[in-house]
Amino acid sequence: MNFLAHIYLSGDNDLIKIGNFMADGIRGKHFENYPLEIQKGIILHRAIDTFTDAHPVFRQSTKRLHEHYHHYAGVIVDVFYDHFLAKNWTKYSDENLEDFVERFYQSLHYNYEMLSERTKGLMPIMLKENWLVSYKTVEGIEHILTQMDHRTKNESKMRFATNELSEFYSEFEKEFTEFFEELILFSNSKKTTL
Repeated sequence: MNFLAHIYLSGDNDLIKIGNFMADGIRGKHFENYPLEIQKGIILHRAIDTFTDAHPVFRQSTKRLHEHYHHYAGVIVDVFYDHFLAKNWTKYSDENLEDFVERFYQSLHYNYEMLSERTKGLMPIMLKENWLVSYKTVEGIEHILTQMDHRTKNESKMRFATNELSEFYSEFEKEFTEFFEELILFSNSKKTTL
């Protein structure tokens, strides 16, 4: 899953959200240097990723992309799934997406000293372009994938993946919906053991 889903699945604790959000840039046991609640977010993130990568519905979505995007297919589906979460946000939350995102951005500022250097470097562009809200539109997803593609020196060709998103839109959305219900249950169960 990508940023929005990881933050959403963290529950109401700001530090768990932050840990879950910045976990990709923290390797091995380096997470033990962070406050306990941030550690819990990092552990939750890793559990969500393991669950996601092994899930047959997620794998079904990635198969549609393997031919053109190879090992980047999973990364692309993560972003697609964030699109469907943002698009269907009211199905999953009573709080509107813009307010949810704004509260998260504020918590990043408030807890700035605890953030990883990678996260601090990401924040200005993320906030300026309001990535988490931009996931709502296919154009927003295309912009995010183009930025990610540039980071791979355009080798991944991710910027073209919205072609498949448009072509198989209903299939991807159906798969997301089925998968995400199970992921919510998994995450809620995992949070009780942290």
